[in-house]
Amino acid sequence: MLQLLRFATATGALLGLTTAAAMAQQPAPARVTFSGYVRDASTGENLIGVAVVHPASGQGTATNTYGFFSLTLPAADSTTRLLASYLGYQRQVLALKSDKGKTLDIRLKPATSELQNVEIVGTKQEQIAQSTRMGTVNIPLNQIKAVPALFGERDVLKVLQLLPGVQSGAEGQNGLYVRGGSPDQNLILLDGTPVYNASHLFGFFSVFNADALNNVELVKGGFPARYGGRLSSVLDISMKEGNMQEFHGEGGIGLIASRVTLEGPIKKDTASFIVSARRTYIDVLTRPLVSAALASQGIPRDERPKIGYYFYDFNAKVNWKLSPRDRLYLSAYTGRDAFYARFREGARNSEEFSRINTELGWGNLTSALRWNHVVNDRLFANTHLTFSRYQFDVGVEQENRRRNPDNQLETEKFSLRYLSNIRDWSIKSDFDYVPLPNHYVRFGGQYIWHQFRPGAVQAKSSDPNSNPNFTLGKRVYGQEVGLYAEDDYKVTERLKVNGGLRLNGFAVQGKLFPSLEPRLAARFLLTDEVALKASYARTSQFIHLLTNSGIGLPTDLWVPATPKIKPQRAQQFAVGAARNLRFHGEDYELSLEGYYKPMHNLIEFREGADFLGTTDNNWEDKVTSGRGWAYGGEVFVQKKSGRTTGWIGYTLAWSTRRFAELNQGQLYPFKYDRRHDASLVVIHQFSPTLRLSGTWVYGTGNAITLSRGRFLLGSDFGQFDDYGPRNSYRMRAYHRMDLDLSKTKKKKWGEVVNSFSLYNAYSRRNPYFMYYREGYTDQNGNVREKPGYRQISLFPILPSFSKNFNF
Repeated sequence: MLQLLRFATATGALLGLTTAAAMAQQPAPARVTFSGYVRDASTGENLIGVAVVHPASGQGTATNTYGFFSLTLPAADSTTRLLASYLGYQRQVLALKSDKGKTLDIRLKPATSELQNVEIVGTKQEQIAQSTRMGTVNIPLNQIKAVPALFGERDVLKVLQLLPGVQSGAEGQNGLYVRGGSPDQNLILLDGTPVYNASHLFGFFSVFNADALNNVELVKGGFPARYGGRLSSVLDISMKEGNMQEFHGEGGIGLIASRVTLEGPIKKDTASFIVSARRTYIDVLTRPLVSAALASQGIPRDERPKIGYYFYDFNAKVNWKLSPRDRLYLSAYTGRDAFYARFREGARNSEEFSRINTELGWGNLTSALRWNHVVNDRLFANTHLTFSRYQFDVGVEQENRRRNPDNQLETEKFSLRYLSNIRDWSIKSDFDYVPLPNHYVRFGGQYIWHQFRPGAVQAKSSDPNSNPNFTLGKRVYGQEVGLYAEDDYKVTERLKVNGGLRLNGFAVQGKLFPSLEPRLAARFLLTDEVALKASYARTSQFIHLLTNSGIGLPTDLWVPATPKIKPQRAQQFAVGAARNLRFHGEDYELSLEGYYKPMHNLIEFREGADFLGTTDNNWEDKVTSGRGWAYGGEVFVQKKSGRTTGWIGYTLAWSTRRFAELNQGQLYPFKYDRRHDASLVVIHQFSPTLRLSGTWVYGTGNAITLSRGRFLLGSDFGQFDDYGPRNSYRMRAYHRMDLDLSKTKKKKWGEVVNSFSLYNAYSRRNPYFMYYREGYTDQNGNVREKPGYRQISLFPILPSFSKNFNF
């Protein structure tokens, strides 16, 4: 702890000097500042990324994550006009006195028609060519909800997989493999709180309910200094804050799950709430089928096992406006997957019976208390207290009730449980300081208390003579501190730079791991519509994910860096170009990026090792460390407004690994190395009530390891498989088309949207995994089937229907 305090003091002093230098650029006396919030006029929801522009000078800014903006302009005797514009909303022009500043509460009205293309004329709204940021994509929520979905479940992560540089692990999975990285290298934030496992149903669905979300942003590279702790990406998701004007609800009924979201004012214009819930009914739907199958085998009703699976999510948030300068937010999320199998021998009304219950469960719990405070017209503060927990557990419980020779009823109980979890407590403060239109300064710090339990085994018994009551596996504690400062500085009209520095430290088991992380991004305008960009970021990660499965099983274990296992490190270099296009009266954004990312201290299980029997006492002996390299190029064309919206993405990429103790120390392809990856997303609104959307994806097949030969070593030794180089075989290429047709019906109380979807519309047999099957020779010695590997495909064409509503 003392080491960490010394490190924090030293780094705080250094960053304090950096920040003070930026803040020392005080504006001239003859300037005025206009600041405030921009909100939705109908709901009171804060709007993120709204352009607030002074058309006369071309100076402008954008609202931050909490809807706040600050714009300082030269004072004048005449009237100042400001323009607020946001995609999907009507522009608003404000006429203000120029001799004094003012705090504003801007309310934008939604566009009158869903088909309206809101055109911004004569403004300097920061579009893709003007921004210094690289590898950052913001997908409008209306597009996320319109993209075809598996079983009708709208999924944020599956939409993000359609972006260049982002891959799915396998058919139907929602894991994110960003620019050659693995899922644990993604920092997934829900209202600023990390979510460690974002998957339901063994990876087929994410934990995020799109109805409860306000903003989704993915950062793949060029990370600003305010983000830290991961190597590959940041997924920053903001929940809605609750309608402050009137009660509102929405939800949906699908084939396997239903959901509902309710929001409204607790006190109009002062406090609001939002709650959102979702649950599957897979266990209810399959129960009659399982019972019928068991009945056909002659198993009595009382002895038929109960087998089922379900998951649920619950979000809640309260938003309280304490004063014009202060807001308080309290939010929470909980979600869990549960698989159970319950077996019983003996009639239900019998005193004598035997039962065995087996359960597998995993889930997240997060909570956050956030305070927004406007310190003055140029300085905005956000303080965040958070708790996050992820836990996986599997257990079996056995009970036997029998009469002894003395005819007395005796009960024996035994239980065995394996669990793994990670818990974080965190405090974080962020400051946004806008001294001049040419500077946007951010600085702050965070402290995290980590508690790891990589693996623990618990056993309990009612038999006092066996004495099996024990727990193996103890907790490991770690402390992480991060301090940062950055400035988005407009050097000239053509050159803009975002420079920053982040200092991290991690203390565990008496060892301190410091990390100095410079961040730099720049853009140079060749014309008003074309820009060249470049960025560099150094990142570190103090936690690892031990994974032995490619299909999102919850048996993956979170472990800390230790004196024996070093933190992960990476650098990312990127160059690119961006252009705003106008074609046939429609606006498009085009970006091209190339990147190179070397990674150090990656870990993998040793050959033959897995999570079984892994505890905090021995996991370090089951892993090996190595290096990785990822590089490639991306093309992205996006259209966000008009009757037809969507995007085209293409990625050409390489991702390799080298571990001294794997593959004989030779370089090998990462399992999800994918040379070519392409996606097409089209959403067309025929009318305000009829919409057709479609996606098409293509990807090079995943790399896997197969046996090159099989040898019989005799009856005493069995057979031997000669495996070739690691991941040296490619499965067939993957491609798929999905379609969705939605019809909206207006009702007196709201509207109903009926959607019909086709997943894998042309029923492509995409490979999921491969297995070896022995050949078959008949009695005459004729070969009927040759031995070899066979492909398993998961999903053929899958139709689904869902009914969504809002009121």
